Amino acid sequence: MLNNNQFLEIIKESFATYLNVGTSTSTAKLKTLHGHIASDLSEILGNEYSIKSQGIGNDKEGTIKGRYYPKRVDITIYHKGVPVAGYAVKFVMRNYSQNSNNYFENMLGETANIRSNSIPYFQIFIIFDKVPYYKDGGKFDHYDNISQHQLSKYLILSKDDPSVYFHAPDKTLILLVNLKEKAPDFTYRDVEDYAEYYRSVIHDEDLLKYSDKIEDDFDSSVILNDYNDFIKRTYHIILGKEKN
Repeated sequence: MLNNNQFLEIIKESFATYLNVGTSTSTAKLKTLHGHIASDLSEILGNEYSIKSQGIGNDKEGTIKGRYYPKRVDITIYHKGVPVAGYAVKFVMRNYSQNSNNYFENMLGETANIRSNSIPYFQIFIIFDKVPYYKDGGKFDHYDNISQHQLSKYLILSKDDPSVYFHAPDKTLILLVNLKEKAPDFTYRDVEDYAEYYRSVIHDEDLLKYSDKIEDDFDSSVILNDYNDFIKRTYHIILGKEKN
């Protein structure tokens, strides 16, 4: 299983794909993330379980029957051919302030749909601690500096008991990542200028590190910057559910 530093390299691979593809809406950037997470889960869960995800097996997502509608899920865990858990993965690389409420509301809705059908559901949320914000046409406007305040809704979520609230994921992993800057608060011309610089330094060893910009005040349902711990905790939840 990947350790936390090795998982940073997978985030780097995903970022590199985004820079080459040139659009944040492409699912290509997530394939390497999904595939490596799915491989780690396959390793820790063992042969009694199977997994559907991009980047592993037949390279296709699985579908979980929710209480209200069936949902295609980034990573689906099966036991004896039956879906028993799901993982959603989101990696935000631009315009966070514009879409943060939509990201959060969609996460709550899809989680409630699946968990209210008695299936554990987990969320992975990855974001740089400084996210470029572009106007229409891709012109660079400013940075969204991710602060304690901007993640306050996740702090509140961490205090919601998943056994009581179906909208709360069984576990949520937040990975807040620091991306090396060209210069402090450097102003790029546009999205291509930003991509050109980071393509030129993508192999730098110090490109990424886990950010210490916010305090870890989250309760136990939200894990900050510890991928390894998240995978182990979700593994125990899946096994515990199957034994009941």
